[in-house]
Amino acid sequence: MTRTRWPNQTKHFHIYGGNPMAVCTSYEEPKLYSHSHKYERLSSLMTEEIPLQDVRNIGIIAHIDAGKTTTTERILYYAGVIHKMGTVDDGNTTMDWMEQEQERGITITAANTTCYWNHKKINIIDTPGHVDFTMEVERSLKVLDGAVIVLCATSGVQSQTETVWRQADRYHVPRIAFINKLDRLGANFERVLGEIHERLGANAAAIQFPNASEDKFHAIVDIVHRKYRIFKDDLGNEIEDTVIPEEFKAKTEELRNILIERLADIDDTIAVKYLEEQEISVDDIKKAIRRGVVSNEFLPVLCGSSLKNKGVQMLLDAVADYLPSPLDVPPVSGINPDTKKTITREVSPKAPFSALIFKVATDPYVGKLFYTRIYSGTLKQGSQVYNASERVKERIAKIVVMHSNKQEIVDQAEVGEIIALVGLKESKSGNTLCALDHKILIENMRIPEPVVSMSIEPKTKADQDKLGLTMRKFLDEDPSLKVEYDQETAQTIISGMGELHLEIIIDRMKREFGLETQVGRPEVAYKETLTRKVTGVVGKHIAQSGGRGQYGHVVIDAEPAEEKGKGIVFINKIRGGAIPKEYIKPIEKGIREAALNGVLAGYPVVDFTVTLVDGSYHEVDSSELAFQLAAKNALREALNKGKSVFLEPIMDIEVISPEAFMGAVLGDLNQRRAKIVNLGSRGNLKTARCDVPLAEMFNYVNAIRSLTQGRATFSMEPSYYDEVPAYIVDKIIGAREEQETSKRN
Repeated sequence: MTRTRWPNQTKHFHIYGGNPMAVCTSYEEPKLYSHSHKYERLSSLMTEEIPLQDVRNIGIIAHIDAGKTTTTERILYYAGVIHKMGTVDDGNTTMDWMEQEQERGITITAANTTCYWNHKKINIIDTPGHVDFTMEVERSLKVLDGAVIVLCATSGVQSQTETVWRQADRYHVPRIAFINKLDRLGANFERVLGEIHERLGANAAAIQFPNASEDKFHAIVDIVHRKYRIFKDDLGNEIEDTVIPEEFKAKTEELRNILIERLADIDDTIAVKYLEEQEISVDDIKKAIRRGVVSNEFLPVLCGSSLKNKGVQMLLDAVADYLPSPLDVPPVSGINPDTKKTITREVSPKAPFSALIFKVATDPYVGKLFYTRIYSGTLKQGSQVYNASERVKERIAKIVVMHSNKQEIVDQAEVGEIIALVGLKESKSGNTLCALDHKILIENMRIPEPVVSMSIEPKTKADQDKLGLTMRKFLDEDPSLKVEYDQETAQTIISGMGELHLEIIIDRMKREFGLETQVGRPEVAYKETLTRKVTGVVGKHIAQSGGRGQYGHVVIDAEPAEEKGKGIVFINKIRGGAIPKEYIKPIEKGIREAALNGVLAGYPVVDFTVTLVDGSYHEVDSSELAFQLAAKNALREALNKGKSVFLEPIMDIEVISPEAFMGAVLGDLNQRRAKIVNLGSRGNLKTARCDVPLAEMFNYVNAIRSLTQGRATFSMEPSYYDEVPAYIVDKIIGAREEQETSKRN
């Protein structure tokens, strides 16, 4: 962007986000670092363009309550973006701007902003930690070049930590780790470092360690530079660098050797010097760490306490030093939508324009905001682009840089930027934008399957149309939300990632759109599937009404999918013209439509393969509709013969409780059909990792509070679908039939 420039500097100072900071010329001699905050508007500080190698696009990812938003708030403070630090408890943090976020003290929607540190421009996305909003993490990681994974020094690696780690693996996002909350009771840096190895399988090593934990924590030992950093004031503005005390020297050298050994395993330069017992300099180590991080082979681990304002400046140093720029990650690849050939785009402002819309949000003043990552080329305000996903042309009315929920208009944006667009008409989340004469279609992000459903209807008939318009806006924003209309009961069914997800949607309808609704209780999103292969299943549709008739006849084989999660696979094996080609697509459409409502209780059918093997047609009476209806009849018959069964979502749940209550907790979980996966301990607390059906976990928060006097915590996330036990099936069918009957009455 043309507005991004740096101020002049003298040899006595270096700029930390626009705040002059005294330089320590020798680590042997104690010096005092003192921030003299100058909170001018960032754009007025800039006098030189930031080169692409100095741009960092990062996300803050973690389990809920690990301290992501607090860490981001401190980053913005030390970088000079804000002059006063807010707290999650007070509901006044910069990134949690929604009313629901401020009231509940959790992050619901990913928010992004920009700051500057050590001559680096850092675009930051603060993501939610709650499993119900995992789609926000998914789409953020799709477009990021690097990430900071935050861990709680007390709770360690939790279930959602593992989930976001796997998401980062899926998109090959390089990471650094920050062990937070070292001031908390029970904090243990070494234990969490061990869990990073054991539970995440990371090639990790500490590059810092704390002088102590809990209320004695006031300094950090820098292993790479061999220095001792003491925090002199409560705001963390004054940091004194001095020599490492004698009591920490042995541990520093031990951890430094471990760091070098782990780097030697992945870096030839370090390996040669290590084996030849040559001196390995600070510069050697830092370059090796960066190479290891960029190649996703190494995880440097830092530490601190964001709430107590300790360690965040060093985390920013690590972001600037070790995480990749857009030039360090592979260029984006996609397919040409016309030729279907794989193509790539050079990471250059002069390359043909390509970008991915990863999020859509509605602003009350400017309308829809299309959050976009630019992968190549330059985009100018007012220009026309091609939406390769929808195959339409779009005009860019405005380009804005987001600072949480505030916008700053810019004339143009270049490769590597994360911006928001205004004025698009047909575009949606996950769509690719590109140059009109250089088309490319970039792979969309993964969209998780919903696990909870509820019925929703407006309180007045006058609001019926308003409900439809409102739901369309939410569907544009949130790909993990599903909406369908039940023709039999005349009800709208919404499905999402959890109770809280749907609860927030209902709350936003009321606050943002003034729409009062009545909702049914949350229901499990059951599914059906085949259990055995059936062959030669016949489906016919024959009707005669005096004029032209209807004739469709198909023969199919159906079998369970070899791999779960593959959805519906349709294979055409018609040879010799038994069925004309123009009727094949309607047959597939009939199969997919029939799969929306299974034969047991009307739940969707998933993970099966249908092969069209035979059939016949009538030269006059056959039609697309006739074959579509014949295919529906064939699938229903196949499901009956193939002994279809219910599948239910299984949750991965982790409970952390004082030992005195763990027996009662496990007894309650057993009654909920839980399978105990692992029992362990964290300090004075006991942990239990279980697989539990979602149907048994509604309102569990109240149950566990009662069992443990409010002293236990738990987290859960969708894990997999599994067959429902036979004794539960009759209850599900009975409840479904009773519900349908009451709705009709």
